[in-house]
Amino acid sequence: MTATASLLDQSLNPAATQLIDKIRNRTAVIGVIGLGYVGLPLLIEFHKAGFPVIGLDIDTSKIESLRAGKSYILHIPGENVAAMAASEKFSASSDMADANKCDALLLCVPTPLTHHREPDITYVTCTCESIAPAMRAGQIVILESTTYPGTTDEVMVPILEKGSGLKAGRDFFVAYSPEREDPSNKSFSTATIPKVVGAMTPQGLEAAKSLYDAVVVKTIPVSSTRVAEATKLMENIFRCVNIAMVNELKVVFQRMDIDIWEVIEAAKTKPFGFMPFYPGPGLGGHCIPIDPFYLTWKAREYETPTRFIELAGEINTEMPKYVVSQTMEALNEQGKALKGSRILLIGLAYKADVDDLRESPTFKLIELFEKRGAEVLFHDPHIPEIMMTREHAALAGRKSVPLDEAAKCDATVISTAHAAVDYAKLGKIAKVIVDTRNAMVGVTDATAAIHKA
Repeated sequence: MTATASLLDQSLNPAATQLIDKIRNRTAVIGVIGLGYVGLPLLIEFHKAGFPVIGLDIDTSKIESLRAGKSYILHIPGENVAAMAASEKFSASSDMADANKCDALLLCVPTPLTHHREPDITYVTCTCESIAPAMRAGQIVILESTTYPGTTDEVMVPILEKGSGLKAGRDFFVAYSPEREDPSNKSFSTATIPKVVGAMTPQGLEAAKSLYDAVVVKTIPVSSTRVAEATKLMENIFRCVNIAMVNELKVVFQRMDIDIWEVIEAAKTKPFGFMPFYPGPGLGGHCIPIDPFYLTWKAREYETPTRFIELAGEINTEMPKYVVSQTMEALNEQGKALKGSRILLIGLAYKADVDDLRESPTFKLIELFEKRGAEVLFHDPHIPEIMMTREHAALAGRKSVPLDEAAKCDATVISTAHAAVDYAKLGKIAKVIVDTRNAMVGVTDATAAIHKA
């Protein structure tokens, strides 16, 4: 028993005591499964904290990049990956049997939606099936992927127990801690964002808290995995609903000839009772467009309607169509029809200054414009080519064009306001600009016809 042991330690079984001691003296081997926008930053932080780490991913290209010390994510500095790769405490593998070497296994795998807008937890179940045969007594498994309340206890645990022959809570421990990554956020990173943790048992909670205490600024323990799972959903549903509100107000105020962006700037001067949210061409990223549907799906099991959440989803889903209609009006003022026009989309990533394509509304804009007979190009300084995606495979291989192409296009639509784009230049070479992000607000000498959408 260590000197820093908590009162809860007195009731820990031997397996939990040994695991916590390993965590506290930094000898616990940390395995992170899924090395994307969530998993890779987490792996780096545990390595920085002095833990031996193993990165696990079925994508062999990621494993090869990490072994070579190269970052494949824009906002993660290459020097951080290089420093980790040069360490004797780092290894990377696509063999899930290596889970046996880990004391803690953190699952950071995708949780998308099906074509019917229902939860798709295939990546979670397949990962659990892959690691279960390699599991041993004394490990802790923590799910970080966003999901509906009950996934950890009702789905993950039975798979792990069946495949390993071990008993959760006795032989190994299980917890849930929702990821809170915000790529390219200059104010908060993995280490400076508080971490919510819920577990099946008090022993599991103590182990999970000890683990995250080593790498994040603050750990917030909650009473169960279900509470932790619900916390993540609430955070992003809050954002979804408020973004839907400003998107709806944008449409209303536009018809009143009121600038929604000016209204927001004025409203946020109130020092209490108001938090600014901003409109856009639709929701993007892995969380906000998806998380609400995880709760609405689960709520049906309890025969409970979620009308407010579903309405917000409907409003946000309609925004790409609104942008297309505004582009049609802007072209009409120039005596042009959308059919046969060349449209340049600025920004393919779902948010500014990242290379993350997940759920980007720009994909929907491409499809809508082309369905109406337009030729569509895109310019994104961070995405030279569209890689293969689950939802938009037909667009794979398309390449970003130079910004100068705006001069040859009938309309330019700003979908993502990357800081690397020269908006002053764009204002001089484009004919018509449809600005969905207020990116042209500081450009005073533009010759293009600018329309806010």
